[in-house]
Amino acid sequence: MSEASEFDLNLLPVVLAIAEERSVSRAAERLGWSQPKVSIALNKLRAALDDPLFIRSSHGMAPTPRALALMAPTREILDRIRNEVLAGAAFDPATTTRRFTFALSDIGEMTFLPKLLAYLQTHAPSATVRSVTLPPGDIAAGLEAGEIDLAVGYFPDLKARNFFQQRLFTHSFISLLNAKHPIRGKRISMEDFLRIGHAVISAEGRSQEVFEQLLAKHRIERRIVLSTPHFMSIPFIIASTDLLVTVPYAVGESFAKIANIRLIEPPLEIPQFDLKQHWHRKFHKDGANVWIRSVLVKLFAG
Repeated sequence: MSEASEFDLNLLPVVLAIAEERSVSRAAERLGWSQPKVSIALNKLRAALDDPLFIRSSHGMAPTPRALALMAPTREILDRIRNEVLAGAAFDPATTTRRFTFALSDIGEMTFLPKLLAYLQTHAPSATVRSVTLPPGDIAAGLEAGEIDLAVGYFPDLKARNFFQQRLFTHSFISLLNAKHPIRGKRISMEDFLRIGHAVISAEGRSQEVFEQLLAKHRIERRIVLSTPHFMSIPFIIASTDLLVTVPYAVGESFAKIANIRLIEPPLEIPQFDLKQHWHRKFHKDGANVWIRSVLVKLFAG
């Protein structure tokens, strides 16, 4: 008998087909093979296992004890492939207990998680969500390893050919002031912008870079009074001081609802930027990944 490492496992379905059909010709029809191909495969099996495997009888091809011993493990292997591998693309959100992991900044959490969690509670009630904030290099590795399902937001570094991306919506920036601040109007003047004290957020998220790079391009230097890596303290700081801060528009709208602050347009036109969802090409056809991507498109694309 040949070494086990040299045995061709692709021949095992032939044993099962002949044993159940009791005929080489019917086994060939079932497998979608030609009859000569099945006969050749059977001869290879007989040589490899040093056993005739099937003997002609009045009831067709009768399996030998060796063939009978192969049937149960072969059937189990084929069933597992059909049920766990080939049927893996079928994903049922109503019954899944899957944990979806998203790479999000804190402003990404504010923008995406409330609507997403509300949707999952209705359509995938047993699913859970994990949010992570990581450096760009770690996000790429996490997506490739399957530790992160989607990176959602502004991630300009995820441009390699192994990553897919899909635009969800376009974002802009807005400035915030104390609602009682003496500066009025819909847009702050450049003179006031340069005179007033600023709060600046230097968070892990990349979206703030768009605004900072624009200021650097125009050589605009603000009077920075506060620099912080945190967004969540900003609405309360702005509501109780005369400082101004510039943030992504959706964040500004959220802050205006929870603190005594108002929106005001910055003194210069700021390029808009796209918020996207990113995933690794290995999971492009994964059922769960396909579904959660479709949910984000449904909730946020515009």
